[in-house]
Amino acid sequence: MEKYGENMMEKILVTGGAGYIGSHVVKDLIKKGFEVIVIDNLEKGHKSAVKSHYFYKVDLKDKEKLEELFKSFKIKGILHFAAASLVGESMINPGKYYENNILGGLNLLECMIKYNIDIFIFSSTAAVYGEPKIIPIPEDHPTIPTNVYGSSKLMFEDILKWYSKIYGIRYISLRYFNAAGCDIDGELGEDHKPETHLIPLVIKTALGQMRYVEIYGTDYPTPDGTCIRDYIHISDLSLAHILALEALLSGKDSDIYNLGNSQGFSVREVIKTAEKVIGKKIPIKEVGRRIGDPAVLIASSNKIKKDLGWNPKYSDLEFIIKSAWNWFEKNPNGYPD
Repeated sequence: MEKYGENMMEKILVTGGAGYIGSHVVKDLIKKGFEVIVIDNLEKGHKSAVKSHYFYKVDLKDKEKLEELFKSFKIKGILHFAAASLVGESMINPGKYYENNILGGLNLLECMIKYNIDIFIFSSTAAVYGEPKIIPIPEDHPTIPTNVYGSSKLMFEDILKWYSKIYGIRYISLRYFNAAGCDIDGELGEDHKPETHLIPLVIKTALGQMRYVEIYGTDYPTPDGTCIRDYIHISDLSLAHILALEALLSGKDSDIYNLGNSQGFSVREVIKTAEKVIGKKIPIKEVGRRIGDPAVLIASSNKIKKDLGWNPKYSDLEFIIKSAWNWFEKNPNGYPD
C-alpha cells in the first residue's frame, strides 16, 4: 500500500488531474493560491502535465487506495474530472463507461461522506441533452442522451442530486460543450491517445502525422452538411471551475451550468479556419456518421455569466486554433511520457 504522508493543511483534490482539462485546471488553481492534490490512473493522462507536487496514481475503482488518500490529507473540496469520455467507444463498450463513470464516482462520494467533505465540482457534458430542441441549449432543456457516455454523466448528475438531499453535499455540475485550444503560456496542451478531437486531428494532419482528417457525416441538417459544435477555450473552461469552487466555498447552493461560447462552427468551418492559421491545405476524407452524434450542439451560458460572473476571454475560433498550434509546433509528439 502506498503511503501518502501526513499533511493536514486543507487541500483541493482533483481527480483526472493529469488529463487535458484537469491539468489546465490544476495549474490555474495553484496560480490562485490553492494547494492541490492530483490523482489519476494515467490510462489517458500524462504525469508530466501535472503542475502540483502532490500527485498519486490512483484508480477511483480501487476503494482501499482511495480511502488511504482521504485518511492522509485534510481535503476541503473535490473537482472530479476522471472519466471515460469517448462517445464512439461508449456505444461499443457501454460497461466500461458505467463502471468508470458511475462506480468510480460513487466510491468518491462515499469517501466524501465518511470524511465530512461537502464541496464537489463535477465535470459533466453537453451530451446529456441529446438532440437539441432549442438552440442555444439552456440548462432546463430536456435531457435525453443519444449515447452511453452522455447517459453515464446524466446518471451521475442524478446521483449527485440525491446525495445532496440526503447528505448535504453541495455541488456544481458543469456541462461542457467542446473544450479546445491549449494553455496560453504554452506549457500545457492536448494529447489524447487515441485522439478524437477535431482541432488536434487537423493539426496532426498539418504536421504530416496523419494523411487526412475524417469528416463524419456530410448529410446533417446544417448549412454545409457537417456537425456544428460550440468550442470553448480551455483557459475559459478552467476559469469557470475556479469560479464554481469559490462560489461553493462561499456557501452557494448546488447548481448546474452550461459552458460554451453560445456560437457554433461546423466541421468544415473549423478546418477552413485551421488552414488560415497554419497556412496550408488540410486533406480531408468524407466518411459516414458516427452513432450518437447530434447535428448541432450550441450552449446558452447566460446562467453562469449572471450567477458567477464568468466572462470568457478567448472565444475567437482563430485564437483557439492558434493556441493549439503553438503547443503542437513545440510538442509534435505530445507529452514526453
